Amino acid sequence: METTLAEPSKWQEFIAGFELFRDPLLCALIAGGVLGFLSVYVVLRRMVFVSAAVAQSAGLGVALAFFATIHLGVHVEPVVGATVMALAATLLLMTEPAKLRLTRESLLGLAYALAGGAAVLIGDRIAQEAHDIQGILFGTAVLVTPEQLHTVMVAGALVMFIQLWWYRGITFASFDRIGAHVQELPVRLLDAVLMVSIGVMVGVCARALGALPVFAFSTLSAIAALMLDFRLPATFFIATLAGAISGVGGYLFAYFFDFPVGGSQTVLAGALVALAMGARSLMGLFQRAR
Repeated sequence: METTLAEPSKWQEFIAGFELFRDPLLCALIAGGVLGFLSVYVVLRRMVFVSAAVAQSAGLGVALAFFATIHLGVHVEPVVGATVMALAATLLLMTEPAKLRLTRESLLGLAYALAGGAAVLIGDRIAQEAHDIQGILFGTAVLVTPEQLHTVMVAGALVMFIQLWWYRGITFASFDRIGAHVQELPVRLLDAVLMVSIGVMVGVCARALGALPVFAFSTLSAIAALMLDFRLPATFFIATLAGAISGVGGYLFAYFFDFPVGGSQTVLAGALVALAMGARSLMGLFQRAR
């Protein structure tokens, strides 16, 4: 009598190979959560395209690191290149554009287009690493190395420690600058701490997960939270939660339905915004019916 063995389901395969998926899931959880928290500042301070320009610059930094290693014989860790270029873009965007006779939008457009174009040019000269460059720009983080996870964990812990420690000062300086000056708070220092936090997290997370999901975590998480119109502390909590759900949920969706990871994480972050819009509409109908 012939017997056939049933093939294991994807869920059984996932459980059996969980050790393989643990690091990318943990990385997505931390990156999504921390960037989700920072996204509230990014959106409320109207710096959405700052995140895009910094993420694009991080991709250029990785390409430069590969180029230096292959053609110049100088070994540079890609995460170092990503972080340095992300911080350089952050410092550029912190300058006062009026002194250069530019608008803020012009400076953002310059940083985004220049970094993106340069990444394409340098990528053309390092064809052997083209797959990695594509992964960084569009997010194909099926696997995350232990070094990348460790870097994201350390950076995330430091950023969240500083952000929670200086939460009241950074929030006050971000949303009531005149009042902060009157209270003699160091507004420029608080601005610098916030921008450096964004630059560091975008840099290390773009190397591990890709620029596309990093941009989604650092913008769409706050947009979903703000749609619900809660008080500011609750908004920070919901944005952090939305970022974490987008990171982990997107990875699981990509695994079970055979889609690219970065695209799945980005689409899930957008779906949470649509869900928040639906909840906001229902809340409005309920209030009008009372």
